[in-house]
Amino acid sequence: MMNQTFIDNAKVMAKGQVTIPKDIREILGVSCGDRITFVVENGSVRLINSAVYAMQILQAQMEGEAEQNDLSTDEDIMDLVKDVRAESVE
Repeated sequence: MMNQTFIDNAKVMAKGQVTIPKDIREILGVSCGDRITFVVENGSVRLINSAVYAMQILQAQMEGEAEQNDLSTDEDIMDLVKDVRAESVE
């Protein structure tokens, strides 16, 4: 995601709804029907594209897995994929 500072505001409506300003939606890469994640830390809220957030969590969880499984080259990974696919066919 872009590393920049951008400030905008929105009015909270009676049901707690807000309209995310267009510039913010563009920065987040979200549009109608997309999901967003609210992350509350130390009294501040970050608004994140849910798909991006899920990928960040997955990447953090998978960090170091390749090395632990002796997968150091693209060829190693392709061989593993072929083996897994062959097992699922059997």
